[in-house]
Amino acid sequence: MQLIPCPWCGPREETEFHYGGQAHVAYPQDPAALTDEAWARYVFFRDNPSGPFAERWSHSAGCRRWFNAVRDTRTHDLLAVYRIGEPVPELSERDEVVS
Repeated sequence: MQLIPCPWCGPREETEFHYGGQAHVAYPQDPAALTDEAWARYVFFRDNPSGPFAERWSHSAGCRRWFNAVRDTRTHDLLAVYRIGEPVPELSERDEVVS
């Protein structure tokens, strides 16, 4: 069982959380003006790196708040956890974040 550190509640079991996809994906400024192809790109196309990756998570069985986490997709280790609106925390030089 992996512990995920909620920025508000502290470490909790992974079963309390829900994955929300890639972090820092901006909503289109004028979604009605998008073509079907552009809308599909926004909805379905995401990065899929091998290594550190910024993700959104929800503490669905706890405080129910959303937050961001940097997770290494090779090891599933959480390298950083931070609140929505905060900048991505500094990581070591070997941990280059894809967001």
